[in-house]
Parts: sequence; structure tokens; C-alpha cells
Amino acid sequence: EEPIEHEGQLSRLEIKPYNEQLSVVVPRIPRGCSPESARRVQTELLETLVETEGLRDYVLWYYTPMALPIARGLSPCAVVYDCMDQLSAFHGAPPELTLLERQLFDQADVVMAGGYSLCRAKQKIRSDVHLFPSSVDLPHFSSARVPQPDPVDQKDIPHPRLGFFGVIDERMDVSLLAAVAALRPDWHIVVLGPVVKIDPAALPRAANIHYLGQKSYAELPQYIAGWDVAILPFARNESTRFISPTKTPEYLAAGCPVVSTSIADVVEPYARLKLVHIADSPADFVLQVERALAQDPVQRRAEADVFLAGNSWDATFSKMAGLVDVATRSTRRPRSIRPEMPSADRKALAVRQAR
Repeated sequence: EEPIEHEGQLSRLEIKPYNEQLSVVVPRIPRGCSPESARRVQTELLETLVETEGLRDYVLWYYTPMALPIARGLSPCAVVYDCMDQLSAFHGAPPELTLLERQLFDQADVVMAGGYSLCRAKQKIRSDVHLFPSSVDLPHFSSARVPQPDPVDQKDIPHPRLGFFGVIDERMDVSLLAAVAALRPDWHIVVLGPVVKIDPAALPRAANIHYLGQKSYAELPQYIAGWDVAILPFARNESTRFISPTKTPEYLAAGCPVVSTSIADVVEPYARLKLVHIADSPADFVLQVERALAQDPVQRRAEADVFLAGNSWDATFSKMAGLVDVATRSTRRPRSIRPEMPSADRKALAVRQAR
């Protein structure tokens, strides 16, 4: 996991066994470490972990290129890059991220992308990128289709309810949210999730907008069961250009009609298959919510279920595991990962930082 700063001078690894086959490891580093010191400490902790655990035949699986420098000196059987987002487009992205990703593309045996538009973009860099769009835990989210008591903090909110769950950050179109609430004061918007990287004071406030905070994964179906429409009010900007919202199939599995802005990976395939309503302006968004409310729920759910039937995480895991298995068998011997930045890249980075 990401490192956590703590008071004190010593660095250590906090190892939490989850079950017999999985442990979660969290680096604890002294507060105030410089980025370079933090990387050096994590490198030492990771190498110590590999040695003390007696790891020999292991795979390095990256979700971010920023982890590449801390694996210096390790000798994996294979390297996997599971690219879930265009991280360089996010607000505050480190300037070295693009350069590190280029190195990771060169070193990875398997590269996977978590969405259609993201995959197409990455295939311009490397042609053998594998597409793995968002899957869904059908049993978990379909439990929202069963009538059940509302959670305490939602039970007194009037209907119709428009619901959203997820991280609330620069990807959310707060102006759209405010305008829809103003156009239809009789509708109530329920927002679940933490506020990250934006000022909470910048969020629209109205009597019919309800921020209920972050909820656990286990709690989500109970909240969705009380929604009339699920919404994806994403802004259309650089940070959303390549996103593939996992919540789209989760909303559908929960039996909710869905209204979204024109995010590429929602338009294709969901809107094309008429599983999701698309609107960008406040007036159109209101119109599409009205159409969603008027839909026949039995027919809508049946059509969604046809699409979702082959979209389980188990199926996704099987395909991913097959790719990794081929990579580990085709690699004759462990190889060192060398994320040192080439001189040309160091020069390019220095120029970017100077600007």
C-alpha cells in the first residue's frame, strides 16, 4: 500500500495477514521525509521483505509507474502493468510519471488497460495492450433489487432520489449537480463518498442535495436499493477523458436506471446498447432522468442482465491469470528491474520542472 507517515525516526513495514495466501503490507516512514528519501526507504523495506519472506518466483504487478523506482534491484519472473487510469491527466500528477510509464511499458511482460478509450490510447505506445473493462460483483450489487429498510441517514430523504457513489474530486461536474438540483427542487440528490483533492466548500449546497459521506462496500447495495435513478455526473475534462467507471455495471446490476454525461467509456458500449441515458446540459440531464423514471423496470433489468451475464470479476480474473501464467512460463530466468532514468529522460524532466 501507499506509505503512511508517522512520528519517530525509524521506518518499518506493517504486515497484516488477510488470509493464508494474502497479506497487506504498509510502509511506515518518518514524517517529513523528502520524496527521494521516501523512495530510498521504501526500496530498502521492499528488498528486506522479499528476503525475509524467502520470495523466489514472484511477479511484480504495478498499478502505477510511480512504484517503479522502489523495485530497483528486484528480480521478478514477470512484470505486469495494470493500467487503470490515465494518471498523468489527474490534478497534481508528478512530472516524472510519464517518463516512468514509458520505462514500465518497456519492461512489462503483460500490459492491461481498464477501459476502451484508455486501451486505444495505450495501444499507440504498445500494440499488445490487453483490454479489461470494468467487471461487476453481480451477487453483491443485485441484492439491491430486493426491498429492504433504508439506512438511517437516508430514510428521511424524500423521493424521487438521484444517487451517486464514488470519490468526489475534480472529475465531478459540480455545476451540473447544482443546476439539476435547482431545476427540480422536488428531486433529491444523494451523494456517497469521500471528498478528495477539492475544497469541500466548493461543493454545491441546497436543501435537496445530501452528502452522506463515505460508505463501506458492504453498505452500498442497501443505499442503492432506495434510489430511483443512479447518476454519473462527471465533468468532461482531461481527468475524465479515459475513465471507465466501474460503477456503471454496478448500478445496472443493482437494477437502477442510469443517467450519465457523455463519458466515452459509458457511451460505448452502454449507451449504444441503450442501457444508459446520456446528457450533458442541465436541461437534457433533467429530461433523461424523467425518461429513466418512466422506463419499465422489468424490461430494463432484463436487458441489463443480458449484458452483465459474462462480465463477472471471476471471468476477468481467469483471463488475467492466463496471461500472467504464459508470461511466467516464457521467462527463462528472473531479471532485475532497472528503473534508473536514462540521461535523455533526466534532461527532459529537468526542463519540464524548470518550466
